[in-house]
Amino acid sequence: MATQTTNGIQITVQPSYQAAYSRPAQHRYIFAYEITIENNSKETVQLLGRHWFIWDANGHVREVEGEGVIGQQPVLPPGGKHRYASWCDLSTGIGKMHGAFQMVNILDNSTFKAIIPTFFLIAPVRLN
Repeated sequence: MATQTTNGIQITVQPSYQAAYSRPAQHRYIFAYEITIENNSKETVQLLGRHWFIWDANGHVREVEGEGVIGQQPVLPPGGKHRYASWCDLSTGIGKMHGAFQMVNILDNSTFKAIIPTFFLIAPVRLN
């Protein structure tokens, strides 16, 4: 699990390897991850977008940007939480992800990036 706080917005990530959907012999490793976004600030914020960097063990990097998360742009009042799950595939059994959520403060319309901490994706079969 990885956690990081930016401007009172705490991002926690819990990754997991999905053996049932992975095919190591075909170089296809599937990982799920659950993201929890907690607003520990005194202001209401909204998540507008995401920007991910996904690395595999061969040094290849994919960059993913888009609006919201899984089709949503949640509004988080002080003390509010939003949790969602997603997934990614890698051609290697080891990798990592990190990025940022683009946020807006509803009160003054200022924007900021809430950092998504680096987390590692490791297929247990690669730990031998």
